[in-house]
Amino acid sequence: MAITRLPSAGFSITIRIAVPADASSIGRLTTAAGEAGAIVTALDVVDSDPTNVVVDLTCDTADATHADQVVDALTGLDGVDVRKVSDRTFLLHLGGKIEVTPKVALRTRDELSRAYTPGVARVCQAIAENPADARRLTIKRNTVAVVSDGSAVLGLGNLGPAASLPVMEGKAALFKRFGGVDAWPVVLDTQDTDEIVSIVKAIAPAYGGINLEDIAAPRCFEIEARLREALDIPVFHDDQHGTAICVLAALTNALRVVGKQLPDVRVVVSGAGAAGTAIMKLLLRQGVGDIIAYDRQGALHRGLPDLNPAWQWLAENTNKENYAGDLAGAVRGADVFIGVSAPNLLTGEDVAAMAKDAIVFALANPDPEVDPREARKHAAVVATGRSDQPNQINNVLAFPGVFRGMLDAHAEEFTEEMALAAARAIADVVGEDKINPTVIVPSVFDSRVAPAVAAAVRAAAQNPAVTPPPAADPGPADLPEIAANASATP
Repeated sequence: MAITRLPSAGFSITIRIAVPADASSIGRLTTAAGEAGAIVTALDVVDSDPTNVVVDLTCDTADATHADQVVDALTGLDGVDVRKVSDRTFLLHLGGKIEVTPKVALRTRDELSRAYTPGVARVCQAIAENPADARRLTIKRNTVAVVSDGSAVLGLGNLGPAASLPVMEGKAALFKRFGGVDAWPVVLDTQDTDEIVSIVKAIAPAYGGINLEDIAAPRCFEIEARLREALDIPVFHDDQHGTAICVLAALTNALRVVGKQLPDVRVVVSGAGAAGTAIMKLLLRQGVGDIIAYDRQGALHRGLPDLNPAWQWLAENTNKENYAGDLAGAVRGADVFIGVSAPNLLTGEDVAAMAKDAIVFALANPDPEVDPREARKHAAVVATGRSDQPNQINNVLAFPGVFRGMLDAHAEEFTEEMALAAARAIADVVGEDKINPTVIVPSVFDSRVAPAVAAAVRAAAQNPAVTPPPAADPGPADLPEIAANASATP
C-alpha cells in the first residue's frame, strides 16, 4: 500500500484484537500493520485463555483514512476479531487538557479568613490605592490570556471559537510546562475587529500579557497594533512573532552549517500571511540579501494590482528584481526556501534547481510544502514543523520563554529587540560545536531553552540599548517596526 503522507503520533490508534493462541498470530498482526503502512509502537497482552489471546496493538498512521485502512487489513486476517479501535488523540482530549489548581490549601477557618473574607478586603483596598500592586498581589504577575476568534485554526481555516478551544488549551498547557506561566484560553464568539479589541481591553486587568492566537490575516495585524497601543501589558501574536523568532534561530544555525551569510542569500517565502509577513520583516531587519514573497496572487511584485496594504508593503520592500513568475521559478537558484503555506507545492526537482547547499524550511502542518524525504536528496539542510522529522521548528521554543522573560521584567510591551534576543538565545543553545544538517535547533524538551530565552528577553526589556545591532542595514530608513500601525505594517 502506497502511503504518501508520513505516519504520525497525531494519528495514533490502539486496536483491541482477539487472536488464536498460537505462536504465529501476534507476528501476523504486526506484519499486516506494517504492510499497511503503519508504524507499530506498542503491543500489549491484556487477556488470555487456553484458546485466545487479547492484545492492544498501538500504531501511528498517516491520517483517519489510513487508520481505517490499517484496521481493515487486520480485520481481513483469518481468525482475527477486532473488538475496538481507539483514537489516542481523542482519548487525550477527553474532558480537556488543563485545570485550575489553588495555590493555598484552605484547610482551616484561619486560612479561609485570610484568603477570602474578611482578610481579602484589605488586599482589595491596597490595590485600589495603588493599582500597580495587582502585579504583586494577584495572579496578574504570572498569568497570560490566550485569545482567539477561531478564524485561522492551525492550517484548517475558519473553524470558529469552540473548535479552536483544543488548540488554546494545548497552548496553555505548553505555557505551564515549558515556562511556568499560568495561561488560560479566551475564545471569542466574534470575528469583528472592533469587538475583539474592546473585549480584550476589558479583560486585560486580570492578565500580565496577551497571547493572540489563530486570528486570520490581515485582521490580526490591526488587532495586535491597536491592543499594543491601548494596553500597558505585552501583546504578542504568536503566529507572527513566535514563528519568526524560531525561523530566524533555525536559519542562523542552518547558515552556519552551509557557510553562508544572511546578507548574501536570496530567500523565497511561500505564504504572506501572519507568519510569513513577520518572518520577512525580521529577516529584513537582520539584513537579508533579498526575499521573494509568494502567495495566492503569485509572487508579490511592484505593479501587481489589487493588493491589500500588507501585501503592498511587501511588494515595495522585497523582490529586488521584481520577479513575477511561479513558485518553482522563484526557488530556482534561491539559497533558502521557507514555507508557511500549504502542502505539496514543490517537488524534489524544484529543490534540486536551488542554489548549491540550499536550505529548505517546509513548515506547513501536517503536510509540508515539499516531501522532506525528497527535499533531503538535494538540499543541505531541511526542516519541517513535524515532531517526527529532524529539525522541528516549533513555536514552543519561543513563546514560553518570551512570556516568562516579559512577566519577570514587568514589561509593558513586546519589542523587536526582544524578538532578536530570543532568536539568538535559541540558536546559541545548540552550540556551534553541536550543529549539523540534522541539528539546527534544540529539542523542544531541552530544559535550557526557556530559561535562556527568558533571560535574553528580560535583558532586552531592561536594557534595550545594549541589544546588538542587526547584521546589516535592512534597507529603507522608514522600515516599520514589527507591530506598528496597520496602515504601515501588514
